[in-house]
Amino acid sequence: GFNAYPAEIESLLLDHPHIAQVAVVGIPDERMGEVAAAFVVAATGTEPDPDEIVAWAREHMANYKAPRVVRVVDALPFNAGGKVMKFQLRDQLAGGAP
Repeated sequence: GFNAYPAEIESLLLDHPHIAQVAVVGIPDERMGEVAAAFVVAATGTEPDPDEIVAWAREHMANYKAPRVVRVVDALPFNAGGKVMKFQLRDQLAGGAP
């Protein structure tokens, strides 16, 4: 398999003009083992389109690194230390909650 580090994918996605903040988590995938899912906060005055972000990502990074799922969220969940609580994002995907 391939190794794609969330921090590397996040750094690349932050180059997208419509993304202000991003968190990438791994989600199970039958074929690849695990693929990236990105939670993005829109840059002020923009409305990111998840499909467009996936297409943009495929042009700007190796295909296996590009997120398969993009969710636009109002805010990312941070803990008191300022770190994104990625387990909450994984739970949202697993439970199907918005």
